[in-house]
Amino acid sequence: EVQLVESGGGLVQTGGSLRLSCAASGFTFDAYAIGWFRQAPGKEREGVSCIGSSGGSTYYADSVKGRFTISRDSAKNMVYLEMNSLKPEDTAVYYCAADWTGLCTVVAGIKPFRGMDYWGKGTLVTVSS
Repeated sequence: EVQLVESGGGLVQTGGSLRLSCAASGFTFDAYAIGWFRQAPGKEREGVSCIGSSGGSTYYADSVKGRFTISRDSAKNMVYLEMNSLKPEDTAVYYCAADWTGLCTVVAGIKPFRGMDYWGKGTLVTVSS
């Protein structure tokens, strides 16, 4: 059974940090790009960050560049999103998702969201002002 399980969300003050984790199972983890998306209340889902199958390529949305860092651990089938200098506008449900192409074209907005093959159920991040 394919599973993507996010964890690490919570309530944090402006300027604080959180590390989100995405635990993957049931598919060939190393072959897939893993992306992070978020959806704030009343807003559309947006791509936040992505790491390619090789781990050598990464993508960040302009809104998080310089504040968020994505990484993957193939030994543990995990992807992490380190979030620093958090702002109230970062408040959202964060989802991780897997793309069999190994590329970050969906997160980057080049391909539609349906291009992601597997999705987690999300973890809520709330940044208080």
